[in-house]
Amino acid sequence: MVPNSLLRSTLKTQLASYIKNATANRSFVDNPLKGALLARLYSTDPSFQKEVSDLKDNNGFKGHDMLAPFTAGWQSTDLNPLVIEKSEGCYVYDDNGKKYLDTLAGLWCTALGGNEPRLVAAATAQLNKLPFYHSFWNRTTKPSLDLAKELLETFTASKMAKVFFSNSGSEANDTQVKLVWYYNNALGRPNKKKFIARAKSYHGSTLISASLSGLPALHQKFDLPAPFVLHTDCPHYWRYHLPDETEEEFSTRLANNLENLILKEGPETIAAFIAEPVMGAGGVIPPPATYFEKIQAVVKKYDILFIADEVICAFGRLGTMFGSDKYNIKPDLVSLAKALSSAYMPIGAVMISPEIAEVIYSQSNKLGIFSHGFTYSGHPVSCAVAIEALKLYKERNIVEKVRSISPKFQDGLKSFSDSPIVGEIRGTGLILGTEFTDNKSPNDPFPPEWGVGAYFGAQCQKHGMLVRVAGDNIMMSPPFIITPTEVDQLISIYGKALKATEERVQQLKSQH
Repeated sequence: MVPNSLLRSTLKTQLASYIKNATANRSFVDNPLKGALLARLYSTDPSFQKEVSDLKDNNGFKGHDMLAPFTAGWQSTDLNPLVIEKSEGCYVYDDNGKKYLDTLAGLWCTALGGNEPRLVAAATAQLNKLPFYHSFWNRTTKPSLDLAKELLETFTASKMAKVFFSNSGSEANDTQVKLVWYYNNALGRPNKKKFIARAKSYHGSTLISASLSGLPALHQKFDLPAPFVLHTDCPHYWRYHLPDETEEEFSTRLANNLENLILKEGPETIAAFIAEPVMGAGGVIPPPATYFEKIQAVVKKYDILFIADEVICAFGRLGTMFGSDKYNIKPDLVSLAKALSSAYMPIGAVMISPEIAEVIYSQSNKLGIFSHGFTYSGHPVSCAVAIEALKLYKERNIVEKVRSISPKFQDGLKSFSDSPIVGEIRGTGLILGTEFTDNKSPNDPFPPEWGVGAYFGAQCQKHGMLVRVAGDNIMMSPPFIITPTEVDQLISIYGKALKATEERVQQLKSQH
């Protein structure tokens, strides 16, 4: 481990001149020692980063007025944000005109790229005709009705009967909990209220959806998770399998653990199980072989509803229209958002099975009203854009396009698996995660102050590519429209960033 005092004593005396004299064609991350500073720039050590920011100029938006989501306060106070001004296909441009290949598609969402004219035209036409009307009290708009019908026809993994519209995936999953509680109360099962989610899952950041999420950062100092939420095993085979345990055996063990949790809590208290087909923000974790087959058998045995959180996986991301199609999931409820409108307008949705819809209708008739909804539920502009996005997915055969290009994407990046700093590269379709560890072992993480993942991300950004960095995990989910040439560029930049990161790790080890 390199102590901060060593880094400070070396860097503080040298980096001011490095940064001051850096030219446009020679970034200060060229040198691994200087790059150590940039990695710290993306780390979670405010004292060190403040020293860094003191060396930077005072231009830009440092100290801006927005409380930025998923951003530390000192970052907004002491550092200039990367301000994106324009998007074009798979690329975005910052306010200095620098071009970046956006390999996360915004936040897993700009599936059709950054300037699809038909989506812009759909929004413009609807804005000119009817910019807003609500869907309360049996009043609504044609786009919301048309989109609901289209979604029910598109989802074929199991029969769905009704669609409820929200504004985001978080709101969709928040709504799921209320619907399930409403359903069980209507059936006279007031104790069947607990939800089981999974460690490392991500289901949103509202009070309820953050509780469902299995990421500790979403709970810390928010008094979460709520007590009705339980978490079972993360299905990450590489990290958690026992010696000589096959994927199928691992899946059996996790299904048994789930059943034991249900029995411990009492099946009469467990309302629903929620899962992403492929876990996204938790590190891109595809399920091990036979996992969903065995999990579904357990929840069905105890009359527990299955909620498929398709917010990231839907509309082609995995090379199937829905993640449920790929893994033969037969959900009772489905959450959608992100690629639903290719992120051009905020929208989320919940799809509801006939059995649940019938109970909700019956109960609302008894009460006189179904008292849940949002001002912008089924917003006509969002729905118009989503309708056009669905048309484009089908007309352009986006699922087949993803299926055809994903081997190049997956194989090209997985060819770097032999790197001494890579623990695992995993993914499917157009979603992929890289986890940096020492000795290729899940049990040998690099010291967090080395900032290995952050350094890799900074190297990518230097070369004109944006990735998601979460500790020493790197995540990518490029737009569905990415071309073979753009995949080549992505792989090339990844390789350059990896080589530089290997060199930095080697240097830090030599100083250990």
